[in-house]
Amino acid sequence: MHSSQTSAYREVQKTGLTDRQLEAAVLMKAAAMLKRCQANWDAADRDEHLEKALKYNQLLWSFFQAALASPENPLPENMKEDILRLSMFIDQRIFEILAYPSPEKINIIIDINTNIAEGLRTNA
Repeated sequence: MHSSQTSAYREVQKTGLTDRQLEAAVLMKAAAMLKRCQANWDAADRDEHLEKALKYNQLLWSFFQAALASPENPLPENMKEDILRLSMFIDQRIFEILAYPSPEKINIIIDINTNIAEGLRTNA
């Protein structure tokens, strides 16, 4: 994870959140960044903010990929595989948006991040 994201992650950990709550909060932040890009699609600095939001999402999902690959990860194998497939889809969508930006293409990443965050909060 990039040093600024790692620092932010550590700062949130100090608040006493559980791992699940922390993951939900970071997913919601990632979704909010993308929503702001959509809401300000015609802004002059859109490309800068879009790239920042997409990179944040990519780093977040890379972190999840690394956590899933860890031998200590307690999730069942089929669940790990499903989440890894989902992360690969998100990677593909991010590259597609970077190459051919469109506000509609962002919706699926926002929806995935939000739904997973809500599930993490519900099951916490």
